[in-house]
Order: sequence, then C-alpha cells, then structure tokens
Amino acid sequence: MSDQGLSDQSSVNRRSVIDTLEIDVRLLGMLMAFAAVAVVFTIWTGGTFVGPRNVFNIAVQTVPVGIMACGMVFVIVARHIDLSVGSMLAMCSAIMAMCQTAWLPTVFGTEFGNSAVLAATVVIGLAFGTLMGAVTGWLVGYQRIPSFIVTLGGLFVWRNVNWFTTNGQSVSLTDPNLLMFGGTEGVLGSTASWILGFVASAVAVWGIVASRRNKQSHGFIVKPVWAETVMAGLIIGVILFFVGWLSRYPIPAAKLKRLFEARGEVMPDGYTAMHGLPISVLILIAVGVLMTVVARKTTFGRYIFATGGNPDAAELSGINTRVLTVKIFALMGFLCALAALVAQARLQSHGNDIGMLEELRVIAAAVIGGTALAGGVGTIYGAILGALIMQSLQSGMAMVGVDTPFQNIVVGLVLIIAVWVDILYRKRLGLSK
Repeated sequence: MSDQGLSDQSSVNRRSVIDTLEIDVRLLGMLMAFAAVAVVFTIWTGGTFVGPRNVFNIAVQTVPVGIMACGMVFVIVARHIDLSVGSMLAMCSAIMAMCQTAWLPTVFGTEFGNSAVLAATVVIGLAFGTLMGAVTGWLVGYQRIPSFIVTLGGLFVWRNVNWFTTNGQSVSLTDPNLLMFGGTEGVLGSTASWILGFVASAVAVWGIVASRRNKQSHGFIVKPVWAETVMAGLIIGVILFFVGWLSRYPIPAAKLKRLFEARGEVMPDGYTAMHGLPISVLILIAVGVLMTVVARKTTFGRYIFATGGNPDAAELSGINTRVLTVKIFALMGFLCALAALVAQARLQSHGNDIGMLEELRVIAAAVIGGTALAGGVGTIYGAILGALIMQSLQSGMAMVGVDTPFQNIVVGLVLIIAVWVDILYRKRLGLSK
C-alpha cells in the first residue's frame, strides 16, 4: 500500500474512534488548545504554572466570567448580545455592598456581619439583577430595540449608577460568611473534597449508564461498551485529578493559627491543612450543570435554540419569542448578580471598577467555547472552558512578566482566531456560505 493510502487509512481510523466516542470535534480542539497553553507556560515558568497554588488561583478567578458566560450562551444563541453584563455585575455588587454595610443594618437595628442581613442581601441582589435583565429583555423583545443598542446604553447607565450608589467610595467587606463565596476563605478542605469527588464520579458513571439504558429502551443505537468505559474513565480521571491537585495546596500556617485563635483554641504543633475545592468553583460547576440541563432537557432551552436557528419559523410554530427574550435576559441578569456576589467576596470589597471590561471577556469566553454569533449553536461547557482558557492565558502571561496591554492584545487575537475557526468549521459542514 502506498504512503498516501496508509495516511488516508490512518485518518479514517482516527475519525472512526472520535465518532465512536461521540466527542465534539470543537470541544476536542479547545481541550488541545488548553493543553498547549498549559504545556508552554509550564515549561516557561519551570513548572510553577501547573502548581497547586496557581491552579487554585486560576480556578477561582475564572468563576465570575464563567458564570456569566453560561448566560451569554443563551443570549447569543437567541441571536442577541449583552454588552452590559460587566456594568450589571458592578451595579449588583454596589447594591449588595450597601445592603450589608449600611441599609439593612439600619433597618434591622443590627451590626454589620449579621447572618440574616447577609441572607437578605443575597436575595435582594439576585432579585435586582433579575429585574435589570428583565427590563433589558422587555426593551428588546417588546419594544423591538436592537439588543446591541439597549445593552450598550445599559453599559453606561449601570456603570455610573453604581458610582452614585456608593458615592464613588470603595466599600470594605469583611463578613466571614460572605467571604466563604470568594475562594481562599471558603474551601472544603482535603477530606470533604475527596468525598465530594468520589460522589461526583459515582454520579457521572450513573448518568452514563442511565443514558445508555434509556437509549436502548427506545431502540436507539448506543456506543460500544468499551467507548462508554473510556468516557467514564476520562471523566472520573479529570474529577479525581482536579480534587487531588487542589488538595495538595496547603493553607498557610499563619492563617491556620488565626482560625484557631478565633475559636479560642491553640493550634497544635506541626498541624497542617489543605485548601481542597473552593466553594466558588462548586457554584460555577452547579451553574454549568443546571444550565446544561435547561438547554438540553427543558422546553425553555429547546425554544431558545429553535429561535436562534430560525426566528421566523419559531414564531410561526407558536413560540412567544417576546416572552422568551425577557426570560433570557432576566436569567442573564440573575447570573450577573451571582457573579457579583462571588467577585466581591474574592476581592473582599466593592470598588467602582469591579467588573470593568468583563462584558468583553464574557462574550469572548462564549465565542471561544464554540457559540456561533449567527445564533442557534452553543454549549455551556464550551463557554466555561473558553473562560478557563482565557484566564489561563492571562495568568500565564502575568507570571512571565508580559505587560497588561500585550495580554489584552493576545486575548483579542485569540478571539478573532476562534471566530475564524468557527466560520471555517461551519463552512466545512455546509452550515453557512
């Protein structure tokens, strides 16, 4: 057989394996890009880039953008855009900061740090974010104002209303219950992380088995057992490796000593403890899972993709696209508020520049993750992976001393290349001209 024949046969075999495993080609490409980024910066930093501490920091820093990127997938899939998400994050953060430190303590006659105040603050912040998003959706859906214009206006409006809300002052936030949402102050520890990791692995295997049985009961073709086993093994491997790696990141001795002193105890000599999984990362994972279920298993999710695929056909089929638009933007606002809670907890303060330029990072994460700007196509896990790739790039460049302006140049180029690759991919599949 000729060399060309061997090459063609090898290509066919590779494609057949990928098809058998039912791996999304674009997801595989993103994973390869992420691996390349990790390898380059690991070599460049002498291994520091993939150290437990840096992996922990990257994971925590990815959370706010990742949460909002999940909502942006629905917005873009429905053929809209939201340029106001960074400003809405800032506005929600301002509302929650003032509720915690000034407004609610005055109303309840209590001091800052009361758990009831924090609970009410979270509810108010999430409700306010949802309301902001719903107003945007009403203007877009019922008044037929292009989403680009509405959200561009929202970018300026909410950013500056945020300034007036706090009188231009930064607000320090030190409530330990709030800081639990931020990352380093809110971790499960090694033991609890391992338990959760094994539980998650068991749930993943159960999901694969249940899906296989469901397909068989309806007479659908299923993957070979070896393919299911390989996918289960990969998922379990990723979960347990991530848990194990973060469980190697020790909590500083000085911090442990302060925690013991706060309880009126003395830290034993030689005592050590590990960070494990951050609560903020668990929030992102929960959002990703729930949004994926909504996208794949609910009428709401199917309507979004149907509308994005062909808005006219969706209306003719009876879908109320106006109400759907309000719901999509309301959900986006809710996720902005949730991201604001995590962001201010990580920073331990509210500043007027919080969320600055986050709208661009959120859109970039969704697009890099495979969401088509033409609408109708997108995945939640792709958006989260896109956010992770961008944060890894920025973290790696910062570690090797690359200036911030050049970091932004690189992120911009990555976004352009991602869109270009998506266009070429869709042309190859005959999805666009």
